[in-house]
Amino acid sequence: MDQRKVLFQWMQSWGLNTYLYGPKDDLKHRLLWREVYSHEEEGQLRTLIKEAQSKGQRFIYALSPGQDIVFSSSCDLTLLKRKLRQVSDLGCQAFAILFDDIDHSMCQADSEAFSSFAHAQVTVTNDIYRFLGEPPVFLFCPTEYCGSLCSPSVSKSPYLQTIGEDLLPNITVIWTGSKVISRKLSVDCLAEVESVLRRPPLIWDNLHANDYDSRRLFLGPFKGREPQLRSHLRGLLLNPNCEFEANYIPLHSLGSWYRAGNEERKDEECEYCPDRALSAALHDWMEELNQPLQAGRQSTRSEQRSSAPTTRCKTPDRPDGPPALRGPPAVAKLPVFPLNSSSPPASPAKGETEGREGERKRSNQTSQPNPQTQGSMPGAPSVGGRGPKAQGWGLGGGKGLLSESQVRLLVGLYYLPHEHGPSAQKLLQDLTWLKANCHLVSANGKKTAAPKIDEWRSRSSRVLSLCEDIAQLHCSVVGGANRAVLYDLYPYVWDLRNTALVAKAFICWLDGRVLSDSSAMGTWRNCFHLCGKTTGADLLGVDSEPWAFKGGVSGEVQMLLPIGSSNELFTHPPPLFPTSRLYNVRPYHTKDKLELYRMVRQLHLRTQGGQESSVAHPDVVGDRCFGPCLALCPEYCFILEDELGLCGCVLGIVDVRSFAKRCQTCWMPAMRDKYQVKGGNTHPNTQDMIKLMEEDQGEYPDSLLYHFPSQLRLDALPELVDVSVSRTLLTALLTALKANGSQGVFCEVQPTDRQRMEFLTKLGFLEILRGEARSREGVVLGRLL
Repeated sequence: MDQRKVLFQWMQSWGLNTYLYGPKDDLKHRLLWREVYSHEEEGQLRTLIKEAQSKGQRFIYALSPGQDIVFSSSCDLTLLKRKLRQVSDLGCQAFAILFDDIDHSMCQADSEAFSSFAHAQVTVTNDIYRFLGEPPVFLFCPTEYCGSLCSPSVSKSPYLQTIGEDLLPNITVIWTGSKVISRKLSVDCLAEVESVLRRPPLIWDNLHANDYDSRRLFLGPFKGREPQLRSHLRGLLLNPNCEFEANYIPLHSLGSWYRAGNEERKDEECEYCPDRALSAALHDWMEELNQPLQAGRQSTRSEQRSSAPTTRCKTPDRPDGPPALRGPPAVAKLPVFPLNSSSPPASPAKGETEGREGERKRSNQTSQPNPQTQGSMPGAPSVGGRGPKAQGWGLGGGKGLLSESQVRLLVGLYYLPHEHGPSAQKLLQDLTWLKANCHLVSANGKKTAAPKIDEWRSRSSRVLSLCEDIAQLHCSVVGGANRAVLYDLYPYVWDLRNTALVAKAFICWLDGRVLSDSSAMGTWRNCFHLCGKTTGADLLGVDSEPWAFKGGVSGEVQMLLPIGSSNELFTHPPPLFPTSRLYNVRPYHTKDKLELYRMVRQLHLRTQGGQESSVAHPDVVGDRCFGPCLALCPEYCFILEDELGLCGCVLGIVDVRSFAKRCQTCWMPAMRDKYQVKGGNTHPNTQDMIKLMEEDQGEYPDSLLYHFPSQLRLDALPELVDVSVSRTLLTALLTALKANGSQGVFCEVQPTDRQRMEFLTKLGFLEILRGEARSREGVVLGRLL
């Protein structure tokens, strides 16, 4: 079913009766207002108008000619009238002319013909209004459409004064409040503009508009608007989220707000309460969420679905005012998920089946590159025959139902532009406290009283639990039957899942691993003062627009991390094929060593043709790849696991100079003792491995280590369809290195390993050295932290 038909049904059932077909909905580009519609386009628009009217909706057609019109040109005015007459002949009886977000300057011809920019707009608008026969609904959006855009103020603005004096009285003027996105709207705050305009305004409400931030979605209820406003307005339009499925609660609660203003009874139950409206909307949305719908709510193939919808949904007598947020960049169009029978299954019938298929996929990808896996990493270890699932990580449940508690969590995380919901508030409060008090659990700090440590760990447990809930929410959205919801919400839930994985890993890492100020490398306090000192709420303040700090709860969690200012580590397009697999990123534990060694040994055997005799000692490959880091700096090893257990890791060295010295004095003598020749029985390949271990400790130039003192080792970075999980794993390690004082990190890659070089380059790494960096050829990539 077409989305607009669903929209009209929703609006009809909730008492909303006006739909504005705005410039972003136009079948032509907004600058092509001079062109008339083709016969086919006429048919489409006529059908849409009739569909709206059949559901009791007032259809308003809007044009934005202000970008390139010459107001004094009779030719331009004729073309504009021709376009609107064509739409009028199709059955449209309500119109809007929008002059928002344009330059105030006029061309020379207009400057000679009109006394001011406002005069030019009013003259054209009045002419168009009369030409159309003075329709009962005709809207005008001024260039100064909110208090913050008025110069010098609302009451003293020459522009608004001209509009109030010269615009015909039956033309309705659009207003967004004190800001483009107003936190609150009250009767008192509208009195001033009503006086200047000499008529009650029509509110174009951007409370739920999200086209200025690609990481934010607004699922909270209609809030901050007094029900008594109705009697002081000519209407109210709600500018919704770009994603159609995200607008159920905003529109449902708007209907509740409108009905509350109509109620004759004045008891408490009839008064509008945002929390009650949210609960009522959630109750109704649950049935909608778990319907087996295709992407775009269409019965045709998902590939035919158009990109993000831009419907504008309104209450009675409320057309849709300015496409109010054109200044900031619009949300990028997302690729259509090929969620048909030919695509990889997003969620098999049984989680165990998915796990086994994933094992085989990783196993196959490590032996030969998969051309269908874009951006995936080579050299993944085998995970075949892995042990039982990781503790605390249940199997993905296949196609199931979203629970109401999960939807409440989702709404709390994506609430409103000026306000987080309860779940997001708790997450940010606990993270901020844990960050400020991590010295209580530092590796080398002063002895701390047990109650203080217990409080830190109690708050830590709450954060970890909430991060796990976010991971489960991600799986439920992907595994649910409603593909329309998946298509619209997935990029946001996926982004938050990745950020939560990094935050969870970092909080786990802080306990017993972060260094205090007493250490030469310990700069946790300086690091945290420089990175993430200010939260989004502090930065915004009451008077700021929400786009002053982008990212929403994901962005604020990001900024609380030591590398939070490195956006390239956190912002990436979602994968083409969503997966409901549960992942966890955590610090290394001693018990992981056996599994890591087994993984890297199997990888080595595959590269050697599967000959078990090619390596005599079972530990020699693991000792070469992982041994030095696990023995000398295990605190900089991070593990990736899924439902079946460990599936990858990354290793780090915070100070390469001191690490190399310790290797020569401690590690290499231990290896020579472990693999010493006894009666000539040592396998020759084992001795080759010993020689390679010695070569691995080759020196790097001082010029490199001065700026990039730390190193990454990616021998067991996994190869996954969702490459963002590998990025998240690496980001967790970079966060730990930065927290303990590193200012730069490098990684050596073979010149032929193009996929890994591309992977690192997208994360901000640049080529520093090539060829002569070590005794064997390699490319050194580095990035500052």
